[in-house]
Amino acid sequence: MAERSTAAVDVADTSGEQSLTAQADQSTADGVAQNRERDTESDEVQGSARTEGSGKVPVPELHSGHKLARRYRLEECVTRLDGFSSWRAVDEKLRRAVGVHVLPANHARARSVLAAARSSALLGDPRFVQVLDAVEENDLVYVVHEWLPDATELTALLAAGPLEPYDAYQMVSQVAAAMAAAHREGLAHLRLNPNAVLRTSTGQWRIRGLAVNAALRGIVSDTPQRADTEAVGALLYAALTQRWPYENDAYGLSGLPKDLGLIPPDQVRAGVHRGLSELAMRALVNDGATASRHESPCTTPEELVKAIGEMPRIRPPEPAFTAPPEYQHTTYQQGAYGRSAPHAGVTQPVPTPPPPLQSRTGKALKWAVSALLIAALGLGSWQLADALMERGGKADDQNQTQTTDESDKNKARTKPVKPFVIHAAQEFVAKGDAQHPADVGKTYDGDSSSYWRTNSFIDGPVLAPYKPGVGIVYDLGSAQEISTADIGLYYGGNHTTVELYAADSLQPPSLDAMQKIGTVTTSGNNAVVKVTKQVKTQYVLVWLTALPYASGDEYSNAGYKQAITDVTFKG
Repeated sequence: MAERSTAAVDVADTSGEQSLTAQADQSTADGVAQNRERDTESDEVQGSARTEGSGKVPVPELHSGHKLARRYRLEECVTRLDGFSSWRAVDEKLRRAVGVHVLPANHARARSVLAAARSSALLGDPRFVQVLDAVEENDLVYVVHEWLPDATELTALLAAGPLEPYDAYQMVSQVAAAMAAAHREGLAHLRLNPNAVLRTSTGQWRIRGLAVNAALRGIVSDTPQRADTEAVGALLYAALTQRWPYENDAYGLSGLPKDLGLIPPDQVRAGVHRGLSELAMRALVNDGATASRHESPCTTPEELVKAIGEMPRIRPPEPAFTAPPEYQHTTYQQGAYGRSAPHAGVTQPVPTPPPPLQSRTGKALKWAVSALLIAALGLGSWQLADALMERGGKADDQNQTQTTDESDKNKARTKPVKPFVIHAAQEFVAKGDAQHPADVGKTYDGDSSSYWRTNSFIDGPVLAPYKPGVGIVYDLGSAQEISTADIGLYYGGNHTTVELYAADSLQPPSLDAMQKIGTVTTSGNNAVVKVTKQVKTQYVLVWLTALPYASGDEYSNAGYKQAITDVTFKG
C-alpha cells in the first residue's frame, strides 16, 4: 500500500542520476512574502556538512516580468548568490503566488538540484513546503515551490523574544517528526535553521528547502541524520533562550560567550522549562555525554521523536479571564423598542385599550364559544371516568410490576462504571513505517481538539494485506477488567473498524502475541467497543484495520485515513 502521495511535479528526464539523499540548512525564500533570506549572515553549518565548489557560471540575465514556460511570471528577486537566483513569482495558469529557484543548466549543481527537487516532491509530506515543478528548459534549470504569504519565519518570531514553553514544545515535536519521516525516505535537510522553519496562521509548523537548499549551495554530509538532529536541537535552544548555541552570532541572535562552552538553556535564561532544556542538550551534544549526564544523547531524528514522546505533555496556557461589561438597560428591555426614548421628567400617556365587542356578531360569537367549551368538558369527563373503570382491575398488577422494575434498576446501579486513568501510551507498528508517534499523548490529554492521526493511504478502506493495521498501546497502570472503550474519531464516514487487544507490555512483540477482546465498525465520529471476552490486563491496544475516505486538508492529502481525538477505558 502506498503511504505517501505524489505531488504534482514535471521533472526533466534525469534517468541514471543518483537520487539526492543528504543535501540541504538555511532557506532560500521558500514562501514567506515579508521575510527574505539573509545570505549575508554567518551560517553555522552543523555536523560534518561541507560545501562543494560551485563552478564559475554567469548568473542568467533575468528580470521582473520575465516568464518561464509561458506560465511563471517573475515578480521580485529575493536572493542572488553563487550562480543562482530565487524569485517570488506568479503562476498565471492557477493564479497563485509561487517561489522559483533559477540557475543555468550548465551549472555544476544543476543535476543535483533537479534530483533533490524530484526526491522532495515525491515525499508529499504537508509538513514541508512542497515542490510543485522542476524543469530543465532553454538552458535553464528552475524549481517551483509553494509560497506561504500567511507564514512567519522562526527568525521573526524570536526577534520579539523566546517562545512560550508550549509553543517551543509544539515546534520541536512537529519539526522532529517531519525530519524523521524525511530520513525514512532517504532525504536530509542540512540547512535547517530559523530561516527554514515557518509557523502558519493556524499554528502549524512547516519546513522549507528540504534537500533543495543544500543542493543549491553544494552542501553534503557524511552523517546527515546527526547533522539534522543537532540542527533541531539548535532550533529548540534558540526558541528557549533567544540565543544561538554557538560562539558566532547568526540569524539575528547573539551567540554564546566565548570560552564558556555549551551550557544548558536553563542556565542561560531563568524560567526555562527543565524538560525542554534537557531535550535540547540531548540533541546538541549528540557525540558524547549530555550536560545532565542522566540521559543518552539523541543522534537521529527518530531517537529525538522517541525522547519527546517520553516527556510529560506540556499543556497550552490557560486563557486569560476577561470580566464581562457592566449590564446596561436598553430601550428594548424597557418596552420602548421602535420608539424614541422619553425625555427626563416627561410623563408618557398610557394608550387606551380597544373596547370589547358590543355588536350582535360579537354577542353571537361569545355564546358559540361558551357552548363549545361546555361540550368539550362533558366529553372529557366521560372519557376519564371510563378509563379509570377499565384500569381498576389492573392496578394491583401494575404496582407489582413497578416494584420489580425499580428493584432491578437499583441493583443495576449498584455496579459502578468508572473510567481508568491512562498512564502512558506508545504507537504500535506491526509492519512498515510508524504514523505519528509523537502525537499519541494527544489521545488522552482531555483536549478534544488535539489528535493522533494516521497517514493518508491511497488504497482502502481495508489496510490488509499491505498493512495489518495501525494503532496505539495504552498503559492503565495496573491490571484492570475493562468493559468498554470509548474512542473519539476526527473523520466521519463508512468503514472505520476498531479492534481491542489485551497486551502484556507497552511494546508487544507482535499482533499474534496479543488476545483480541472486542471489535466494532462505525460511520460516525465515535466508536464504542464493548469487550466480549473479559480479561484482566494492564495494557490495551486500540487497533484500526479499516479507514474512511476523507478529502485533503492542511495536514494530509485526500485518501483513506483516520485520527483519534480521545480514548476512555471503563470497567
